[in-house]
Amino acid sequence: MTIVTPTDLNTPAISTAQPEDFFQLLKPRVMSLVVFTAATGLVVAPGSINPLVAAIAVLCIAVGAGAAGALNMALEGETDALMRRTRGRPVAAGRVKKNDAMAFGVILSLFSVMLLGMNTNWLAAGLLAMTIVYYAGFYTLLLKRRTPQNIVIGGAAGAFPPVIGWAAATGQAPWQAWLLFAIIFLWTPPHSWALALYSAGDYAKAGIPMMPVARGAKSTRLQILLYTLVFVPVAIAPAFVGLGGLIYLVVSVAGGVGFLGLALRLYRSRAGDEPDKAEAVGREAALYDVRAQAKPARDLFAFSILYLMALFSALLVEALSGLGA
Repeated sequence: MTIVTPTDLNTPAISTAQPEDFFQLLKPRVMSLVVFTAATGLVVAPGSINPLVAAIAVLCIAVGAGAAGALNMALEGETDALMRRTRGRPVAAGRVKKNDAMAFGVILSLFSVMLLGMNTNWLAAGLLAMTIVYYAGFYTLLLKRRTPQNIVIGGAAGAFPPVIGWAAATGQAPWQAWLLFAIIFLWTPPHSWALALYSAGDYAKAGIPMMPVARGAKSTRLQILLYTLVFVPVAIAPAFVGLGGLIYLVVSVAGGVGFLGLALRLYRSRAGDEPDKAEAVGREAALYDVRAQAKPARDLFAFSILYLMALFSALLVEALSGLGA
């Protein structure tokens, strides 16, 4: 017979989390986009910056983005567990405890903000701190479950990195940096709602009022088109205000025509009218394996990622090669 003592009852279970699980808490794919856009903002900003200082700044922004992701997963573990697309995340799957993920996120947040402030300037550090609080607090706790406009307002969190990069390089955040912010901000709703059109069942099950759940697929397709009509001209604008050159102009116009064409195709489709009943084979399958009716939404979602990367790649290439405006 085994005797259980009070000491045994108070002893916490040993965590079985692996390093890979904590890495996944950082949302590495989202982090990679954050790093890329932040580095672009830093490079296209006027003046020069010490390469080591620049590298540390980008590292801080990456860690800060990862910290926000970890806090988001800690706060949404139960919700993530209900959704096909997110149920494999470390907290949702039970591989990392909520408190551990929360502590991990808080420590990384403090580290990234303080190091960025000491390495560059406190404007950049303050913007990074605001981004973390905005995403983990304002978006995750307040917006996500309360309004179908959650991704519109919350999208600001993902649009801050180029502004932070610019501020790290110059100590300022002028209107040119906010134009880069506007590009990502306006890109987010079409990108996210396209995904939501063929994942609406997941969001409904989790009680998240994403636009297709709250307003229906037809309204969502219209709003994607309307946002696209605003987004594409803004995406082309850097070519005419001294931020981008000929390469950027060609990439932004060609990609913008493709984006608009896919948005029109989606608007005319019936994507999202019927729930996707197919079971996912894995997390990746949940993103891309959809029924024929939903393919216009999937195609716009995938193209939107390529287009945003192409825009910032063009700016980066021009800045590094001296071919910019």
